[in-house]
Amino acid sequence: MNLVDIVEKDHLSKNVETFPEFRTGDTLAVHARIREGEKSRIQVFQGVCIGIKSKNDLNGHFRVRKISSGMGVERVFPFHSPNVEKIEIVQRGKSRRSKLYYLRERSGKSARIAIDYDRK
Repeated sequence: MNLVDIVEKDHLSKNVETFPEFRTGDTLAVHARIREGEKSRIQVFQGVCIGIKSKNDLNGHFRVRKISSGMGVERVFPFHSPNVEKIEIVQRGKSRRSKLYYLRERSGKSARIAIDYDRK
C-alpha cells in the first residue's frame, strides 16, 4: 500500500455507505450542508441525476440538474464530501445512457424521463 492509498483511505467519508443505489435518470433529493458565515444549514437540491463518475473512488462525483425559474441549474456533488448529508430517491427513471447531457438542450415535455416502475 503506497502513501497515496493511505491518504485516500483517511479522507473517505462514512456517509457513502448510507447512500442508496441510484443511477442516471433518477430524480434525487440531495441534502447538502450550506455554510453562511458562522451558521450552517441543510438545503435540499432536487433534480435529475445526469451523470455519475467513479462511485467507489475518492474523486467520484454525481451531477444533478434541475430547472429553477426557467433556468437550468446543475450541481456536482462529490460522493466523499462532508457537505453531502443525505440522498433520497424521489423517482426512479428509465434511462438507456450513462450520461444524460442531451437534457441540457431540451425543455418542456421533451426533457422528461420515463418512470421505471420495475425497479424498486
